Amino acid sequence: MKKIGVVLSGCGVYDGSEIHEAVLTLLAIDRYGCEAVCMAPKVDFSVTDHISKQETGEKRSVLVESARIARGNIRDIKVVKAAELDAIIFPGGFGAAKNLCDFAVKGAAASVNADVASLLKGMAAAGKPIGAVCIAPALIAAVLGKDYSPTVTIGNDAGTAAEIEKTGAVHQECRVTEFVVDRKNKLVTSPAYMLGNRISEVAEGIDKCVKEVINLI
Repeated sequence: MKKIGVVLSGCGVYDGSEIHEAVLTLLAIDRYGCEAVCMAPKVDFSVTDHISKQETGEKRSVLVESARIARGNIRDIKVVKAAELDAIIFPGGFGAAKNLCDFAVKGAAASVNADVASLLKGMAAAGKPIGAVCIAPALIAAVLGKDYSPTVTIGNDAGTAAEIEKTGAVHQECRVTEFVVDRKNKLVTSPAYMLGNRISEVAEGIDKCVKEVINLI
């Protein structure tokens, strides 16, 4: 059974992984006969109240919170090697741009968690497929933009697209129910909630994205 890494960034759209996107990714991986390997970095993050959308001042662990989505079956990304995986996928949510990297604050000048960057670079160097949805393609651009000039999408937000292109990546506009594939770099991206208003349309785009990632293995 093919093993697909799923990199989580917490639990909740405003300070972690977007839960719908994460669950839809896990569902698609299972439906297409593969095994999901959930992982997250062992770092702390600032908690956001999902009603007021304000930071609470509390700190929590990205790994511990991600375990909620993974039903406890999760690994510290530091110990995961590219050789163990057939592909890797990054769901979105602000955690992808705040906890895995700081693109949300620094844009194209973003720095990326060292363990996340190491695994992503290892997957790219091995020619293994990479998937990313919502804002997560910005993280891919921050890590791989300079060396690989990957083509990605976050939908059609001009400001975010401009920052992505400053990294050396190429941005391509895309509808929520579709995906963009960079065959040279085996990279598949879809806008998800960067564009979507309904879970059904987000589900369609993510399902297609996951299927294409698996097809590239």
